[in-house]
Formats: sequence, structure tokens, C-alpha cells
Amino acid sequence: MTTAKEADPQGFNFEHYLEERRKLVEDTLRLVVPQGEGPASVLFEAMRYSLFAGGKRLRPVIALAACEAVGGRTRSALGFACALEMIHTYSMIHDDLPCMDDDDLRRGKPANHKVYGEAIATLAGDALLTDAFKVVAEWQETDVSANVVLRVIQELACAAGSAGMVGGQTLDILSEGRTLGIDELELLHSKKTGALFVVAARGGGWLGGAQPDEIEALSAYARDAGLAFQIMDDILDVSSSAERMGKRTQKDKAHGKATYPTLLGLERSRELAHQLKQRALEALAGFGAQAQALRGLASYVVEREM
Repeated sequence: MTTAKEADPQGFNFEHYLEERRKLVEDTLRLVVPQGEGPASVLFEAMRYSLFAGGKRLRPVIALAACEAVGGRTRSALGFACALEMIHTYSMIHDDLPCMDDDDLRRGKPANHKVYGEAIATLAGDALLTDAFKVVAEWQETDVSANVVLRVIQELACAAGSAGMVGGQTLDILSEGRTLGIDELELLHSKKTGALFVVAARGGGWLGGAQPDEIEALSAYARDAGLAFQIMDDILDVSSSAERMGKRTQKDKAHGKATYPTLLGLERSRELAHQLKQRALEALAGFGAQAQALRGLASYVVEREM
């Protein structure tokens, strides 16, 4: 398998890399997330329904690319990458519930609760979140110490929990119908979306044997790339269609949520996303050709159409 470290910086194809790593993550997820039998088999069915409903797997790809960028082996971060996708999927299942964003569509398919009911959907999300940490803890690679694994688990818990994603979701709910300033909106998204981007880069770096200065550079990269991703999500919510996005659009406006386009307008929002992309690329200045995948991803998040 070609790795980012081996790629020619002039001929690197990010789309090929993304598809290659996406398939690797999905194949591994099929091994670590059980199908299950017996009376509670519907739980495993619901978990897998959302987990394998599609998606770009950007967070796992960031983890793998960060591991490779510091000279690590792809496989060293593979369990962690799968855990990230499990946590991301749990968050989407819960986001779609009527008590949250109340969405009927996700990745072009009926939301989990529309297929399995609210109770099973809630439990499927709970199981994916909890099992994610089991996957990280059990993923054994001889080149990764127990202390590094423990650090990664701790950072992942912080990023997914009250200090990170769940805290950001809370701010998101409490902000409905309020006029937020740009600093408040950035804080909200740094937790709700950015926290998993940052921990993906940091965790992949730690598992790849990164030095502290490399971890800080990866963190800066992911903060800017993650915010650029969220700004583009806000833009696509008002400029794209449900068919293209695979989920309901215009929902932020319907819920009275502040977004970058409502605060800055579409043109200024696009300019900011591109500025953040440039800052993310600058954060990788100390890395060589092995960071081409991360560079390609920074461009991808602002150029995507879905």
C-alpha cells in the first residue's frame, strides 16, 4: 500500500488517497463492530446501519495521515481511526433525534430513529460511543507504548465529552434563537466540530511517534482545517440541496441558529474558509512530503460540494 510518506509531492493524488484510506477504515470497522445474534441483535443492526451508511471518513483519515506525517505506520493509528468514526457516528445518530436537531435524513438515508425508533437509536449511539474506547484500548501494536495509548484515550475522552463535542452541542442548543458574536460562534464550533478534528491529528501524531513540537503543529493545522470545514458546512447548508448533501438543508435557519453566512455573508465566509486553509497549510511547513495527505485534506474541505 502506498503511504503519504512515499508519495511524490508533485504527483500526489488526494482523492485516491482518501478512497484508499476510507476503504481501509471501513474494512476494519466491519471487524471491530460486531453484527451480534440473539434477542438484542437489533442493537448491532442499528449500530451498523448508521456506521456503514456512507460518509467521507475525514476524521479517521486525518488520524492516519497525521500518523504517517510523523513517520509512523498507518496500522498504528488504525484502531484509533475506527474509534473516531464510531464516536462521530454516535453524535450524528443523537443529533438527528427529535429532542435534538430533529432530522429525518442522514447521508441520503432515513435517520436511525426513523428506522429503529428513538429508544434503539439512542442505545445504538450509546453503544458506539462506549465501544469506541474499547477499540482503542484493545488495538495492540508493538511500536506503541501503553503510556501513549493511555494519553490518546484521555485526549479522546476530553474531545468527545463535556469539554469538547458534547459541550459544543450544548452551546449549540442554548444558542438557538439568539444572536451570537463571531467569537461565540467560533468557540461553539471549536468544541462541536473542531475538537474531534484536533484530537484526530494529535492522536494520530502520538501513535506515530511524534515529538511535542510536531504535536503542536498538527494541533494548529487541525484547528484551522476543522473551522474551515464547519464554515463550508454552513455555506453548503444554504447553497446546496438535500439531494447533494444527503441531509436536510436550510435547517440552521429553521432552528434560528447563528452561522457564518448569517454573520458574515456568503462571500466573506468563503474568504475566511480559504484563509483558514492557508493557515492550516502553513502549520505544516516543518513537515516534508509525508504530510502531503494532510495538505490535500486542507484543500479538500474548502473545495467540497457536499
